Amino acid sequence: MILILTRQEDPHADLVEAGLRRRGLDVARFDHSLFPEGAELTLEVGADSTRTQLRWPSGTLDLDTVSAVWHRRPLPPAPHGEGFDAATLAYATEECRTVLEGVWQALDCFKLPSQKFVYRAAESKFGQLRTAMALGAELPPTLVTNSARELRQFYRDHRGRIISKLASGSFARSDVAAACFRYTEIVNARDLVHAHAVRHAPMIFQAYVDKRVELRITVVGERVFAAEIHSQETNHTRHDWRRYDHGHTPIVPHALPDSQREFCVSLVRRLGLHYGTIDMVLTPDGRYVFLEINPNGQYLWIEKQSGLPITEAVCDLLARESQRYLQVS
Repeated sequence: MILILTRQEDPHADLVEAGLRRRGLDVARFDHSLFPEGAELTLEVGADSTRTQLRWPSGTLDLDTVSAVWHRRPLPPAPHGEGFDAATLAYATEECRTVLEGVWQALDCFKLPSQKFVYRAAESKFGQLRTAMALGAELPPTLVTNSARELRQFYRDHRGRIISKLASGSFARSDVAAACFRYTEIVNARDLVHAHAVRHAPMIFQAYVDKRVELRITVVGERVFAAEIHSQETNHTRHDWRRYDHGHTPIVPHALPDSQREFCVSLVRRLGLHYGTIDMVLTPDGRYVFLEINPNGQYLWIEKQSGLPITEAVCDLLARESQRYLQVS
């Protein structure tokens, strides 16, 4: 049994689930938001046996039969007991999260992209850069600081050609329902007037890297799929392709040199992962500059525009590792 943990509306999971079923494999799909009100979890440990059972509207699953787990993007648990105040609701939510994550961690099977505590650790931007540097990658000069003095000096050192980005990628707003996303931004002289604000929250600053194209490289096990994002063809995506300008930003396959393919596989492996989406820049003079890796990044938009068979690779990996687990267990 292959278990996919994700929200009910997830096109990535839809395609992988369909691909696995076409191969004749058993697949179950579960979203944390069903728990605890819409699902029952029972764990029992005896003198010489255990029982782990998950029951929800789609059926009943003996978790001891799970041979692979794909931890895609489930929503958080959603307790909503009648009369719960805010403190009680927060407590119940944390209890549900702790139990669920403990169950998935305890399952003795293949996990994609890895154990959750492993891929959460791999999200550290500073840790990624140090690991990439140890593997011989070229990196942009980078500063992580909450010191206005250090920021101003970094700005001078790079003649005003630096960018800023968040370490976490998003921030909360009290006036909106969801977190707000912040793109990579150019730091200009006007911004330095407010340099003191970094005292309250550190930021990441990097020297600006000139781009021929940007690269999105998806690693699935030992397989590497590289795509060129022609972000320089429109001003909208010039500094951050995540602003998206569909129709004006071509995305095509890229022939990655063997040395860079080996680096990408080594980086994913060194971080303890089986999957990762890597962002690089190919400079006008032909250098490959590593920016960051997302241990659980999206890939479907790349697949649709480039034709790279990433979904099939995910299915292959889950199917192979599931069968390997069944053979040795």
